[in-house]
This record gives sequence, C-alpha cells and structure tokens, in this order.
Amino acid sequence: MITEYAGRLRAVADLNLPAVRTDAGRHEYDGRVQDLSPAGVRGALAALGGPPLADPHDEAHLAAFEESARVRFGEYELHRVNPAPHLDNLDLSCYDRDYAPAGERAEARRAHLKAWPDAVDAAIEALDRVPAALAGNALGAARRLGGQVAEGDEYPKRALDLLVAHLERAARTGGPGVAGGGERLARLASAAEAVPVDLARLAARADAERDAWRTRLTEACRRIDPRSPARHTMATILDDHPDAAGVLDLATGLVAEVTAWTAERGLVPHLDGECRVGPTAPEQSWQVATMTGAAPYEPDGPSWFRITPPDPAWPADQRAQWLQMYNRSGLANIAVHEAGPGHFAHGRSLRRAAGDVRRTLHSEPFTEGWAHYCEQLAVEEGFRAHDPRFAASVARDALLRITRLACAIGVQTATMTLDEVVRRYEADTFMAGPAARAAADRLLRDPFAISYTWGKWAILDAREEARARWGAGFSLARFHRALLDLGAPPIGLLGTAVARG
Repeated sequence: MITEYAGRLRAVADLNLPAVRTDAGRHEYDGRVQDLSPAGVRGALAALGGPPLADPHDEAHLAAFEESARVRFGEYELHRVNPAPHLDNLDLSCYDRDYAPAGERAEARRAHLKAWPDAVDAAIEALDRVPAALAGNALGAARRLGGQVAEGDEYPKRALDLLVAHLERAARTGGPGVAGGGERLARLASAAEAVPVDLARLAARADAERDAWRTRLTEACRRIDPRSPARHTMATILDDHPDAAGVLDLATGLVAEVTAWTAERGLVPHLDGECRVGPTAPEQSWQVATMTGAAPYEPDGPSWFRITPPDPAWPADQRAQWLQMYNRSGLANIAVHEAGPGHFAHGRSLRRAAGDVRRTLHSEPFTEGWAHYCEQLAVEEGFRAHDPRFAASVARDALLRITRLACAIGVQTATMTLDEVVRRYEADTFMAGPAARAAADRLLRDPFAISYTWGKWAILDAREEARARWGAGFSLARFHRALLDLGAPPIGLLGTAVARG
C-alpha cells in the first residue's frame, strides 16, 4: 500500500486510477472505477495538495503530476471532450496479467464489471463536448470492450450499449473540429513534464531531424544496393517478413538476441527476470507492439512483449500491408524498443526505484522516450553493425516518430487534415493502407503522441550535458543508471540525473 506522503500521492493516484493500477501495480484500486463525472472530478481536484516532500526532486515530480491533473481535468476538462479516459476506465484487461491468484483477479474483475453502469452514467454525463471525428474514432475501441463481457453479464453489456449509442450520436451531431489549439497542447505538455514547451521550436527541430534521418536512411540503403533508390530498397526490406504464424517465433528469437547484447554491453543497471512473447488481447488489436512488465508493486513475474498479427478475416493485401510492420529488420528494432535495453529493462529498474513517488507516477515522454532512445543507442553501440538493413529500419522508425510529433502538432493546431497526415506518413515512413490510417487515427485520441521523439530528445540533451560535466568520468552505464534511478520522471527534471549521478 502507499505509505509515503500518503495524502498527496493518493490524491494524484485517484485522478490517474487506470494507469497507477496497471503501470505501477497499485492493486488496492482493483475492482474500482474512477469517478469521471463532472462532480466527481471536481471533488478529486479539490483533494490535491499538501505539505512538501523532503527530497526536492521527488517534490518536483509529484508537483508536476498535480499540476497536470489540474490542467487536464480543471482548466481544459478533457474528460468532457475525449472518450479515451472513460474507455480506459472500463478496460478489464489488467486482470489478465498473472500478478495474483486467478481467483482474486476474477473477483476483482467481477467487481470492476459490476461498476460499469456507474462509470457509463458518469461518462454520458461528462462527454457533452465531444467532436464528431473524435467520437467516431472512439467507437471501435468502445465496441471492442464488449468482448470483455461474458455471456450472461447483460447488465454491464446494456450499460456499454448506452455509451456506444452516446458516442454514435456525438459522431453524427458533434462539432466539426478536433484541434485543441497550440496553446492548449503546449500548456498540457508544459504542466505534465515540468518544462516550458515551445511548439514552434519542437516543429523546427522535427524538420531538422527529418532531414538528418532521411540522410541516414539513404546511406544505409546505399550500403544494401547502391543502384536502387532508397524507396525501392525499403520496399524490399518491408516485404521481408514471416507469415502471420511466424511472427511470434521470430519475436521470441529477437528478444533473446537483444537482451543478450544489452547484457554484454552493460548498458542498463538491471536486466533480470523473464521476458515472454505473445499476441495482444483482442481489445488491444490496434497496438503494433506493447510491453507489460511486472509492475513495481506487484510480486515479481514474467514480462510480456505482445504483438498483433493481422486479422485472418482481412483481405490478403491488407494482411500483407500489416505484416510489413513486422519485417525482419524492423521487428529487431521493435525488440530493442520493447525488450532490451528498452521497456523491459526500464521496468526492471522501476521495481527498484526509491520511494513511492518514483515507483507510482510514470511520465509517458520519459517512458516512451527511453525506449525510442534505445533504438538510436543500438546503432551507436554497434548492434548488428554488419547489417545495414537494421540501420535503415532504425532510421525509418525514427522518421515514423518524428512524423508522429509533427503531425500531432499539425492536428492539434488545425494546420493539417487527417488526409494530409496519412499522406505524410506514406511519404516519410513508407507506410501504406491500414497502417498509415491507423497511425493518423491515433493522433485524434492521443494529443500526447509527441511523447516518443520529445522524450528521446530530452534524454539525448541530458546525455550531452552529462558528458560535458562529468568529463573523463562519463560512461553510458553511469548515465543510464543515474537516469533510471529516477524511475520515469517528467522530462523537465532530467537534470537531477546529471547533478546527482
């Protein structure tokens, strides 16, 4: 249970219930839903605040999460605009993880399902400002939640049907726009990450990085075939993938390869435990890849690297386009990101982080930024140095995340349409068909899609600062330990790693 500075941390956790239950393993929240009604949110916000923490870094970490909650739920009332928090509130997939005996998890699942009608009532009351496009985007995820309801559970199923009907009405009658505006996006990001955000500077850096990574991709492709254009070479790489049945076997071998290489190089402080490979749950079928680790407050157990083979019901060309994301070189890079030295290794360090704040509250830009940084790190440190296809795949995935950042800013500032976003993905990342459309749709429900590249830049900037300040004492192992000792902090606080490392 949370004991350290219980009042302040508990108030923040109450406003981030699904995340702290799943990502931190705070299972005292099992069987519960967050009250996202307008009155419930107001009451939760009123509980924020309290005496300062003794450690200045942890105080700043906790204060950033408090300020983020005030901005998200208070200033901008995103729970009245975006269905995503309400759908997360209903999600039962957290109980599929083996963190407790099956009977305990089944009981918690039943209690959670019993609370669905109350959560749906709150959602329908709150969601009175949903733009039509955002409602339409959420319908697929809302309907997939029905797959978590067993036959006979008609009461929660009827509640979900009411929410789906509410979203269907909003999709027909909601407002025309989805853009929150640059000022809102900057304010949300600044509050959450304890750093001033200038979207124009981020966009300019994205343009410069786009050019640099295009050059790296072209150079790697020339090493493969100096006579062919990079686009043709990348098409060959993307088409080199196993069939749907072979993707999981390939991923299993790649996890063993990347974790062994990470351990040999001594890149991270902790790489113990077991990482297994399996498919995503049906309600998570929009995910390309995920890592679910044994969370900080859970008993130790295996972590799961999950991927999504194509739906057998899809047409053959659509299945082939989806499988391109699991091309052999690209899947190796996904394994670096998800396993070692990426999310899996980070998760092992989170279990050892000092104090409840670091173990409970996790910044998405740091978490995703770390895993994305590890992709670049792999090339820098010589992983598969003999194979330019891997370098090309890393460059392609860097372009994917840069495109995501640029397009997220474009969507939120209403300077890009979704069709323009799809074309940008197709032009810059070699995506096609459903993959490009799925990438564009993600930007509707997730205004924080800037996290990957933004977080990676923050880590790279901190690394350069550490090199300058530590001089001959700098090493990657020292820097990574100092960084991961902080847990998953807001990226505006990475200076602590340099100062204390």
